[in-house]
Amino acid sequence: MIIYTYPVRTAFTDRDLEMISPQMAIKPLEFTQSPIQLPFYFFLQFFQLLWYLPKTTQYLCFFGGYHSVLPVWFGKVFGKKCIIEAGGTDCINMPKIGYGNFRKKWLRKATVYSFKNCSLIIPVAQALVKQEYKFDQSISPKQGLLNLIPDLKTPIQIIPNGFDTDFWKNLNLSRPKFTFLSVATGTSNPARARVKGYDLIEDLAKSHPEWSFTLAGDPNYKSINQNVTILGKQSPSELLALYNSHQFYLQLSTSEGFPNSLGEAMACGCIPIGSAVGAIPEIIGDPRLLLTQKNIHELNELIDSLSNLDLKSLQKNCTLIIHQNYSYAKRKQQLIKVLVE
Repeated sequence: MIIYTYPVRTAFTDRDLEMISPQMAIKPLEFTQSPIQLPFYFFLQFFQLLWYLPKTTQYLCFFGGYHSVLPVWFGKVFGKKCIIEAGGTDCINMPKIGYGNFRKKWLRKATVYSFKNCSLIIPVAQALVKQEYKFDQSISPKQGLLNLIPDLKTPIQIIPNGFDTDFWKNLNLSRPKFTFLSVATGTSNPARARVKGYDLIEDLAKSHPEWSFTLAGDPNYKSINQNVTILGKQSPSELLALYNSHQFYLQLSTSEGFPNSLGEAMACGCIPIGSAVGAIPEIIGDPRLLLTQKNIHELNELIDSLSNLDLKSLQKNCTLIIHQNYSYAKRKQQLIKVLVE
């Protein structure tokens, strides 16, 4: 049986369980993101791991952090494989915007211990392994595991996210021109909003009151612009409708691993406009749709330049990229393979 630990349940963890559970027995154990509750959860997790130990064949951790320390330790002590799925914040150090495991002393220690002592690291993007970050000039360019842990020797294998393109698809509905969508949770926290690029989106909305913007995922987020609509957490069917009723999808994150909603939006026919961080350039594939510097003037110029392009062809190409490179079946096959080896 696989013990699967994660700090909080997300669409990513649900998808992992959906992929693995038909093939192998897996037991999810949720941890916590609350600093106050950490001592209790370490105590609880220790006895959970001890209880399931006789049936445990290996450990799988979603991200590195506090929740991965004990599974890694149990793996080393009892000779069981422990794999960590690196996804974003666990490979980043950006104290300027309050983001990344490596900006906090004890979280950094837990993360470094986990990555150094696990059996295998499977990041969702090459940029999380090593990158020269250039998007925001106020942030250190040295990001990624090999920059932050120079003596890291643990094997690394990239396994990108995958999308169910039988569900996430273009329904060929009407898309009003200059309608922009972005999806992210937790953006009522100002630091989280900046990480997700909402400061740039607000500047864009302010400079173009004739355009329409939808920000979905956090009902408590507040916008000062009247052309911005705020929606709460959406069900998959509601997201499908949103993706199919907007012309553009904005992924202007200051930092990112492999954004789930970007892939879904592209599969549904949204034309993406993304920041050149993390896996976003790989996913989008077209440099004409990438913002290389965090600058509102460059963003306006990028969008203005799209009027000279064949948007229908762009839309088709972006959808094709997800179908060909980031299929659900491809990730499932790669994930199962590393678990059975």
